[in-house]
Amino acid sequence: MDTMLRKLESRDVTGMLEWMHDECVAKNFRFDFMSMTREKALDFISHSFTDENQHFAIVDAQNNYVGTISLKNISAADGNAEYAIVLRRDFWGKGYAQKATAEILDYAFNTLNLHKVYLNVLDENVRANKFYQKFGFVYEGTFKEHLSLPQRGGVTKYGTLCWYAIIRNDSG
Repeated sequence: MDTMLRKLESRDVTGMLEWMHDECVAKNFRFDFMSMTREKALDFISHSFTDENQHFAIVDAQNNYVGTISLKNISAADGNAEYAIVLRRDFWGKGYAQKATAEILDYAFNTLNLHKVYLNVLDENVRANKFYQKFGFVYEGTFKEHLSLPQRGGVTKYGTLCWYAIIRNDSG
């Protein structure tokens, strides 16, 4: 498998909307991606690469969009950034997340010269928690019932976040 990262392009919008409108994928995020429109997704793409936030397309060997991987809240002063990843469901369990994560950490540590990359994930997202631990992210703590999650029927549900990080010297 030849995974690679590139800047997001407008042609990625269909694949992005696929995972955003896939309830099985979107339920793992605090944002209401189910209501994302094509226009809003295209606007996101057009503003997806700045000094502070860098969102990349994960693509296969034919340059087809597989998912998005990001470094957000990049702080040169503090030497850190927040990591995020999402894949279209058809690409789960095929090694794309592992390869893309290795590539973006190499970029974070060796191109941006960051010291630490951190993330948060809902505690109920067992699959993602296992992936981050297996990859080498170290659990740093829990924010219990930290955010209100969108629910149908007006019911309020609070999500608990698990925080993980990987430090340059620990990343292998």
